[in-house]
Amino acid sequence: MASIRGRKDNGMLFFDFRYQGVRCREQTALPDTVANRKRLQKLLERIQEEISVGTFSYERYFPNSKLAQRFTRGAPPESRVQEEVVLPPTEPTTPLFKDFAEVWFSEKEVEWRNSHKAAIRRELNTTLMPEFGDKEVGQISKAEVLAYRAKLGKVTARNQRQRSTARINKMMNPLRQILNEAADRFDFRTPFDNIKQLKVKRTDVHPFTLEEVKLILETVRIDFRGYFTTRFFTGMRTGEIDGLKWKYVDFEKRLIMVRETIVNGEDEYTKTDGSQRDIQMNQLVFDALKEQHKATGELSEYVFCNRQGTPLAHKNVTRRVWYPLLRHLGLAERRPYQCRHTAATLWLASGEAPEWIARQLGHTTTEMLFRVYSRYVPNLTRRDGSAFERLLAQCIGGSLQFGVAEVAHG
Repeated sequence: MASIRGRKDNGMLFFDFRYQGVRCREQTALPDTVANRKRLQKLLERIQEEISVGTFSYERYFPNSKLAQRFTRGAPPESRVQEEVVLPPTEPTTPLFKDFAEVWFSEKEVEWRNSHKAAIRRELNTTLMPEFGDKEVGQISKAEVLAYRAKLGKVTARNQRQRSTARINKMMNPLRQILNEAADRFDFRTPFDNIKQLKVKRTDVHPFTLEEVKLILETVRIDFRGYFTTRFFTGMRTGEIDGLKWKYVDFEKRLIMVRETIVNGEDEYTKTDGSQRDIQMNQLVFDALKEQHKATGELSEYVFCNRQGTPLAHKNVTRRVWYPLLRHLGLAERRPYQCRHTAATLWLASGEAPEWIARQLGHTTTEMLFRVYSRYVPNLTRRDGSAFERLLAQCIGGSLQFGVAEVAHG
């Protein structure tokens, strides 16, 4: 029975039919998609119809085929049709990538924060549109997607370093979402089928010890002491502390209410719903913020700001204050985000309840807490079984006497 089939080795479609008692298989240059199968099926039906009425010319449909020569050999020259039309012209069955991507973007942008919207727009304009813009979404093959991913892995960024697997995955996500949505709407198989994200290597955290924290806070510029005290002992993210406003600081209840974050100079909703939380101030943070209020309470709505009352630029702080301070103290260079990791490990070290620590950090469960930080607890607190040893000593102590008893063996 005549059919349209796909080759396993290259994913291309081919005709499979019988003519004059011979099985004929003719390769096409079309990838195996629903749209292409429909297109070729119509052509196959026309071929079958012509075969049945005796008007089929093999050479007309497949002029470069060896079978075409076989079927026309011996026929009068005037009967050999030399047309080279293999496939009839058809209209595109799916929209161009650049057109559908704009539709997708306009529908999705209402769900996104401004920073995410800007990032997606940048990826579309700089990478995806140049690569896929003029192709039909239904014609983009799995091989093309994998080739594009391999290309991202080879291209170096402006800092002359190869892109990380995490970065490549992030760049591939918009393409995945666009093609998956198009496949759902236009009924074709998504080329992302069975393409998994690249495995991202686990990144170790490098928190500071309590002694290093003390050294940093004693040495840092006085106008930044409150800022880093708050970072070290609340675990706030960079955008959260840079965007902290006085209306979210409750001195009476000793709470910092995390309700907003600042990204690219704009106030936005927090990273996730779980990031909305109330952080309890310890005495050091309480005192630091009281002093900070004297400096900026009347100047700005932001707790930590510059002389103009605008939020601190974190890149400026990192480059001009943080890294020079670490070099001066002879400490390994680490991003300021390690302050958050430090808070987590110190809380664990002090024996605070993991559920409470997770809430302070804005985690919805304790899973990440144990997965990321637990290995630092023995190093910081000697939680090596000695706590259980002390508990046994306090509760049972020397009340039990041990000795060698006589045992009768029968």
